[in-house]
Amino acid sequence: MRPVVAIANAQAGSSETEAVERVVALLRERTDVDLACTEGEDDLREALSDASGRLVVVLGGDGSLHAVVKVLDELGLLPDVQVALVPMGTGNDFARTIGMRCDHALEAAEQLLDSEPCDLDLVRDDRGRVVVNAVHVGIGAEAAVEAKPYKERLGPVGYAIGAVISGVKHKGFRAKVTVDGRQIRRRGRMIQVAVGNGRYIGGGAPLLPEADPGDGLLDVAVSWSNPRLRRVAYAWRLRKGRHPYRDDVEYLRGREVTVVGEETRGNLDGEIDDARASHAWKVEPGVLTMLLPRDPAPAHD
Repeated sequence: MRPVVAIANAQAGSSETEAVERVVALLRERTDVDLACTEGEDDLREALSDASGRLVVVLGGDGSLHAVVKVLDELGLLPDVQVALVPMGTGNDFARTIGMRCDHALEAAEQLLDSEPCDLDLVRDDRGRVVVNAVHVGIGAEAAVEAKPYKERLGPVGYAIGAVISGVKHKGFRAKVTVDGRQIRRRGRMIQVAVGNGRYIGGGAPLLPEADPGDGLLDVAVSWSNPRLRRVAYAWRLRKGRHPYRDDVEYLRGREVTVVGEETRGNLDGEIDDARASHAWKVEPGVLTMLLPRDPAPAHD
């Protein structure tokens, strides 16, 4: 195993700090480990500035992974490092996709010791920003805004509350969706367009249930389930990843996706974007090398 730069949240609580210490102690049995507890992007830049040739282990959740990959990308270090994840977040959605244990950090670290490097894709938007897991516009982004007051106290339940509130308040939007130059047939107001590499959002909801982060393609789900009763049915199917089989959902794959129409907010790996009339994303195949477990855990263990 390469020498490790471990990235943890400096504002973690005592129980999480103890878990970080146990994970670092385990990794130190195998290799040299430098632990950096960071509070923001400046700290991350300093911690990662000399990470070339090393393994960067993210001790955190989806937001932490996104932040680390973003800084590595901006520093031009993605070709020179390997990245690994020990899930310690609220949702741990990308960890579910790659088969990491989400319920016990030390067991996830043991998985890491028996892992292999794989080249994964990234999503890049029209502003040059990278997305590791998924980006979506419409009702899901509004749900994240509505969930913000509840998520810190209630975790994934807070996101569910936000989804209910946004489902009642927001009326959908009109837009033209194009995948690899082919326009998707319009069917009235949409409630969501989702694009990504990872299967899950919001603490385990399989929004893109067939996504493979290493296949060189983006998975795309477009939903027109706009009348409120149909929204409820859509949400119910979404819980089990069966929404692509609905007649008001189109699920497909491609390399480039654009959404142009009424202004909508976006959610990029949990970061809320300003409302815009135009969004665009493309896949960058195999640019992120991650350690993936040889014995992946079930997504909902």
